[in-house]
Amino acid sequence: MYTLIFLQSDSSTLMGMLPFLLMFVVIYLFMIRPQMKRQKNEKAFQASITKGNKIITTSGIHGKILDIVSSDNTLIIETGAGKMKFERSAISMELSKKLQAPKKIK
Repeated sequence: MYTLIFLQSDSSTLMGMLPFLLMFVVIYLFMIRPQMKRQKNEKAFQASITKGNKIITTSGIHGKILDIVSSDNTLIIETGAGKMKFERSAISMELSKKLQAPKKIK
């Protein structure tokens, strides 16, 4: 008799947890996975930066890469105000790609 009650209790516990499991799957598919993909693309972009590229930093500074210092993972950027040194991680992929995209003529 006790075994039968235990089995009934276990199946209702599983059914009670099903909505939470489904919520976790939905959150993973729509929030966590796209964010991980975006971070992976951002790292690949930052690794592929070369001299002469026009870029925009995350703080909105426009410039052109003059030199890449691989020892401390920084870039020397020429801006309107002169030369500046930035971390490689401070370069925005989305804004820089918009800058590189050809402009459409209407």
